[in-house]
Amino acid sequence: MNKTVVKVGIADLNIIQSPDKIRTSGLGSCVGIVLYDLTKQVAGLAHIMLPDSSLTKQKNYNKYKYADTAIDILIDKLIEKDVRKFSIKAKIAGGAQMFQLNSATDVMRIGPRNVEAVTKILHMHRIPIVASDVGGNSGRTIEFDPISGNLKIRTVNKGEKLI
Repeated sequence: MNKTVVKVGIADLNIIQSPDKIRTSGLGSCVGIVLYDLTKQVAGLAHIMLPDSSLTKQKNYNKYKYADTAIDILIDKLIEKDVRKFSIKAKIAGGAQMFQLNSATDVMRIGPRNVEAVTKILHMHRIPIVASDVGGNSGRTIEFDPISGNLKIRTVNKGEKLI
């Protein structure tokens, strides 16, 4: 069987089925959200940049860019693949604080705010976060395998780990 690694860009999302894997890189303050169902071996990944679309002034904004809109779209796409909502699990990574801050202004806490938003939205949908690797101040690349359920995380200057 041919395995493909489907790449997801920044402010983008996609769905895969085994034997394919799904990957995103450049997770600094962004959060990578993997929603999956191991019994169906289906997974989706969203690479969100910001917590809340209600702050955008644009009419035609990218819904994949925001936690509140991207997660809903990802859930809908999984359900289209015959995944039952109650069997969806989540793994998340990213949300780093990429800049040293002298002030505690909330606007610059993008990484922690992204993690808070993602956690809240998944909780609202009753989707359990099985594992996470968030925070810190290093960028990450993540790759998910829907067969094993492993999320491989490469952290800048810290090597690789599986969650």
